[in-house]
Parts: sequence; structure tokens; C-alpha cells
Amino acid sequence: MKSSILGLCALLSAALPMTSSYADVITLRFSHVVAPETPKGKGAQLFQQLVAQRLAGQVQVEVLPSGTAFTDANELQALQDGKVDILAPAISKLTELSPKLKLFDLPFLFESRAALDHFQARPSGRQLLQSLEPAGVIGLAYWPNGLKQLSARKPLREPGDAKGLVFRIQNSDVLQSQFEALGATAVRLPFNQTLQALTTGTVNATENTWSNYWSQRLDQQQRYFTESNHGALDYMLIVKADRWRTLPFAVRSTLEEIIDQVTFEVKKQSEAENQRDRARIAAAGGSEIITLTPEQRARWRDAMRPVWQRYEGELGASLLKAAETSN
Repeated sequence: MKSSILGLCALLSAALPMTSSYADVITLRFSHVVAPETPKGKGAQLFQQLVAQRLAGQVQVEVLPSGTAFTDANELQALQDGKVDILAPAISKLTELSPKLKLFDLPFLFESRAALDHFQARPSGRQLLQSLEPAGVIGLAYWPNGLKQLSARKPLREPGDAKGLVFRIQNSDVLQSQFEALGATAVRLPFNQTLQALTTGTVNATENTWSNYWSQRLDQQQRYFTESNHGALDYMLIVKADRWRTLPFAVRSTLEEIIDQVTFEVKKQSEAENQRDRARIAAAGGSEIITLTPEQRARWRDAMRPVWQRYEGELGASLLKAAETSN
């Protein structure tokens, strides 16, 4: 079945007006490190198409996918240097610029995707988009990639089951604290090194979304999956602040409307792909998916509360309360 995003892109492509000169057109360079067929890649493509339709002759978007221009390691510096205009990095990668974004890495803070969406739409969540401004960056939107699940070579039903395991994590102090609270070890590795690390035994457990597990076929190395939904792997659409402010007001307003539409489509695509890939892992037959009971989930949450307390001073009690009341 064709995705809603690709279908809409095709319709828009057919409707684009032709222009004879692009001499005065503003070019916005949008770099990302994932494949074009991922939710983020499709979102970038849809953004490009909608801008071409609604701001023809004024703005064009150049999409630089799959790390072809900049990598995970240098894309943020490229934005700050003005070599690229728009990025959509994982929120975890932005915590050095805004420590309050560590909130989104706290485990079991949000009970569901709906609760997280609710928080992100509330004033506290919207303010976090602006928390990057002292670093010369503006957050434009949250782009979801899916809720995270746990995986290992043994069943993880109770918090104590994780003791002694070695988990691959993103580069995040909060995520390291998360697994240390369980008596486990955390190793920070890029996602593209995860499969090799599992194969060689450098790590023997990890956390990720269903779509990321399937895309690398990590289910072939991890026998057990716990459907924990303990956190989210979300992106933030960001732009260089001075570049954004130099755009004409009418252009910015139209871009914001386009971003709202694209964000809605990315969310639908992410939810659909994670449901599909969970089903694929289950159907492959080599893995067991463990569903936590409410009582088990409560014990995991209680085991993780010390992580919340560790970062409360940095985040602020009021921000934590706003997140909890979104549930």
C-alpha cells in the first residue's frame, strides 16, 4: 500500500507550477541522516513539495538525505555555521544546547504516546521548542519516530531481570542513568553500529522503536522483546534562528502552516510503520514479545523514579509536574 505521504507528494508534483527564473528564490537546505523512505525522510520530501506548491517563486527546499551532506556527528555544527538551514535530529542530541530537553529521555514518565503528544502541545512543551534560542537555534516542531521497547537475549519481565546486561544506548546521560538504576551497563554507540555490537557481544541488550528494530533486523540477534513503551525516540525540527528571522513574515507564516501539516503526516506514518513492523517481528517467529501487566509496569516505573529525582534539580519540579499531569 502506498503511504499517505508519498501519495500526496505525487499529487503535488503533478500540480507544481513552472517558473522561468529562480534568481530571487530563497533556498532552504534541509539535511537529515536517514533514508528517504523513513517517516522523517518522507516528511522532508513532503515539506519540499508543499513549499514548492505554496511558495512557488519565493522559496525552494533542497533536501539532503541519508547523511550525504552532513552526518550525525557534524550536522548540528553545520547548522550553527550556516552551512545548512533545517535539521530534524533526535531530541537526545540537543540536550547539550538545552539541558531541559533531557525531560524527554526520562523513562516511564509518560504513560502513552497520547500523553506525550498532549504534553508537547501544551505551553510547557511548546516552551521547550524555544529553549534552544540561546544557542541560536529555534525548534519548529516535534516529529515522532515511535515509542521505545526493550530487547535482550533473555526475558525482561521485572526490573531485576536487566541486572548485569549491557545495553546499547544513544549518547545520553539520562539513558545511561536509566540502565545504571537497573544494575545494568550502558554503552553509547551510533545506531548503525548496533547490529555489529550485538553480533560480537559488545552489547547484549538494547532499546529502540519497532521500526528501527525491523529495519536492521535486530530481531535476529535479540530473542526477547518487552513492549515497555518506556520512552520515545522523537525528533525536533530545528532551524538556525537568525536565518529564520530574516525570512519575510508572510513566508514564515506559510512555512509554519506547512510544518503543521507535515508534522501531522509524519505522526500518522510513524504510528503505521511501528505497528506494521511489530507485526513483522511477531510473524517472523524467531522472537517472543512480552507484554507487561499493569503491576509489572508499575514496578518498572518505580525502579526508574530515582532517575527522575536525579535530574529534577536540572529540569525543575514544575516542568516534571507538567509532564506527569499530561498522563
